[in-house]
Amino acid sequence: MKGNFKELINGDKAVLVDFSAEWCGPCKMQSPILKELAGEMKGKLRIIKIDVDKNPAIAAQYQVRGVPTLILFRNGEAIWRQSGVASKPQLMQIISRHLET
Repeated sequence: MKGNFKELINGDKAVLVDFSAEWCGPCKMQSPILKELAGEMKGKLRIIKIDVDKNPAIAAQYQVRGVPTLILFRNGEAIWRQSGVASKPQLMQIISRHLET
């Protein structure tokens, strides 16, 4: 993983972290949704992917029990999380709601 995870989530931009694994089928479904979302939310949101097999300490720290798990951070604080595949409209609504406050 490039950079320090703490530094990445403590930045001034909101960060959506995709905890996933290469062997995970639903993670492969989530990936193109997040790519599309990243293009539309450019400048407002940063999306990073964490492979739980390569970064088990980070996954354990945030109590990631299943993949995919999405966690939205703002100023280093987890403000929303969900396990399982999320649709683009669902993510847009959730992220917009959290970025407004």
